[in-house]
Amino acid sequence: MNVAIYGAGGMGTVLGAYITKAGYDIDLINRNIEHINALKSDGAKVIGKIAFTQSVNALLPEEMSKKYDIILLMTKQRFNKEIVEGLVPYLSDKGIICTMQNGIPELSVSEVIGKDKTVGCTMSWGATFHGKGVSELTSEATRETLTFSIGKYGNNDDKLFNYIVELLDTMGNVKIEKNFIGARWAKLLVNAAFSGLSVVTNASFGEISDNKKSRLIALEAIKECIDVANAANIKIEPLQGKDIVKLMDYKNIFKKKISLFILPIAMKKHKEIKSSMLRDIERGLKTEVDSINGIVCEYGDRVNVETPINDKIVSIVNSIENKELISEWNNLQYFDK
Repeated sequence: MNVAIYGAGGMGTVLGAYITKAGYDIDLINRNIEHINALKSDGAKVIGKIAFTQSVNALLPEEMSKKYDIILLMTKQRFNKEIVEGLVPYLSDKGIICTMQNGIPELSVSEVIGKDKTVGCTMSWGATFHGKGVSELTSEATRETLTFSIGKYGNNDDKLFNYIVELLDTMGNVKIEKNFIGARWAKLLVNAAFSGLSVVTNASFGEISDNKKSRLIALEAIKECIDVANAANIKIEPLQGKDIVKLMDYKNIFKKKISLFILPIAMKKHKEIKSSMLRDIERGLKTEVDSINGIVCEYGDRVNVETPINDKIVSIVNSIENKELISEWNNLQYFDK
């Protein structure tokens, strides 16, 4: 089958290297000319929790020339409409796009190509893009940590869907979700808590978990996500075998203290991750905060659940985007107001 990763940056480069290393053909597509040239000449260099270099097929978007049966979409979802419209000419008649983005991007993809051509997947691991063919795996390199949750969004072709599962299985454990929206919310609440706070504080997930004040804010952001999902009749699925709702849905101060104690342990294997949103800020770009924390706030408005912590994260990140603030620990003071 013809398969591509469109938006092969930090995580896409790592995934593409794993898939290619396992003997599958896949094209890694990215707009970054220096990155693509390095991939072409020197291969994908994966560093961090694992180290290897793998020759890969790398292309610039303007070099695309064939119809793909499967496109793994790993761009920022803020531009989904334009990007997916641009990919339509390169999608085979029965081809599907598997969105591997943060937030809840299936709706925007399906609005362009239809539900039957849309598949959703979450990735519960992290990577840092260093450019020029180099990407750092920041989560532990075990199958139990490098996990994927995948689900159909419409009446998807079984052969293509199963082939995506086969490809992802070359890197880590793949769980097929019947309740995919619940799996999306499991990943969303982690991103809402830690990706946003990574921008607010300029810290890694581990540093956020270890700091008493930011850990409390992260827990309260998670709790808001759980409350919103409950009100919206969304059942949040376990993440990497852990029932997040059971662990973090505190009802009293005693349970809240237990949840605070558990949080750093739960994030231990991902402690070195710095969010892609923080890297966007470092490059002078807008973030996906409105598609992550903003989605929680939007759902909260629909079901009449207040989300003051997620609201504040959106506000602070927007101020950082507008250069009214900088990413630093001192920003935690704004949660006191």
